[in-house]
Amino acid sequence: MTFRPLPPRMRQIPARKQAILSILDIGASKIVCLIARLTPMEPSTSLRGRTHRCKILGIGHQRSNGVKGGAIVDLQAAEHATRLAIDAAERMAGVEVGGVIVNMSGGLLSSQRFNAKVALRGKTVSEHDIHRVLEAASAATTQPGRTVMHGLPTAFWLDATRDVRDPKGMIGEDLGVDLHVASCELAAARNLMLVIERCHLRVEAMVATPYAAGLSTLVDDEAELGSAVIDFGGGTTTVGVFSGGRLIHVDAVAVGGIHVTRDIARGLNVSMTDAERLKTLYGACIASPSDDRESIAVHRLGDDMDHPTHLPKSELIRIIRPRVEEILELVRDRLQASGHAAHVGRRLVMTGGACQLTGLPELVRSIISSQARIGRPLGIEGLPESGKSPSFAAAVGLMIYPQMAGLEYFEPSRHASRQAYEGEGYASRVGRWLKESF
Repeated sequence: MTFRPLPPRMRQIPARKQAILSILDIGASKIVCLIARLTPMEPSTSLRGRTHRCKILGIGHQRSNGVKGGAIVDLQAAEHATRLAIDAAERMAGVEVGGVIVNMSGGLLSSQRFNAKVALRGKTVSEHDIHRVLEAASAATTQPGRTVMHGLPTAFWLDATRDVRDPKGMIGEDLGVDLHVASCELAAARNLMLVIERCHLRVEAMVATPYAAGLSTLVDDEAELGSAVIDFGGGTTTVGVFSGGRLIHVDAVAVGGIHVTRDIARGLNVSMTDAERLKTLYGACIASPSDDRESIAVHRLGDDMDHPTHLPKSELIRIIRPRVEEILELVRDRLQASGHAAHVGRRLVMTGGACQLTGLPELVRSIISSQARIGRPLGIEGLPESGKSPSFAAAVGLMIYPQMAGLEYFEPSRHASRQAYEGEGYASRVGRWLKESF
């Protein structure tokens, strides 16, 4: 059984081509639609992988509904919230959305590594040889009920020479490759695509949330030397490990910011709305000497709204901290179990709305790594101040992804290719080639 990715594969946008791009960030707490114009630009020294300048034309922001733990749990509610976000972005940009790039946070994101080797017999490595070894590495089995999202060659080797970036034109006896495959649950991907299709849109690509967050927040040296991106979402906390400029590992834990809000609601006997307000205004992970003296007004369920209860702020922090520590310890243990902790080089970048909790960076430094920072979207024009926060890192990364799609490998079988293009005439094939190339 070979890799058969359900999400469509996206070709890299040509360096000379201008395009209008639409993305959807569907999370457990918010749904964001961004419409941007991509225009070719000269190579950047700080963000070397980017070939286009992104300028935001329209933004749609809607409270999420029907999404839990990164997966769709109410199709109609999720569709309605998605439609509202898309409509707001279309009105602001003055364009109609036809297809979108969407992220995946749920579906139990995980990684597998495969390798393969082909014989060269002392010949020069050609494009065909690279294709052969990648095809051999991708011809592997996957677990039932899962689908491939990304297939990234992380390293080539030529005989005894390891970590060859581009073997084309080199001479050797054997050519090998390491292939990183990121996958998710098939049912979760299908339901996410179904929500978008019910909005009369096509899915152009599906991107793992930590991959998108890393594309928008990591500078070149961080991605090259090794870093981990931790995206603290509402329903899930996802992790992406980068090394050598490539994504080499993804993982996720089904605990996020909403679980902190629920703990507050249960612990203080307040509504979810009030719990979210208390977390945003007064929440913190680390106690301070003034917390016992500072009081907060709490409207308990069933009490008179005109007479709130006053509690010390320290009681709120005692509820928040254990849950945040649990999330960080789960992430730490997953990184260590993956065997990629050494690639991280003790560099952590935190993104997602939940990472803005007061004191979280200090807690991360004490539990996981001493080198941790908040990651914000880099190199994007037209973002309002609210859009420059870590909560928009994944959404902005989805706009950068088409510039990096060429790093991935997926070659469908010849039989699948014939089915896809069956009925196309010569003129339509030429038109498709021109559209994709220019």
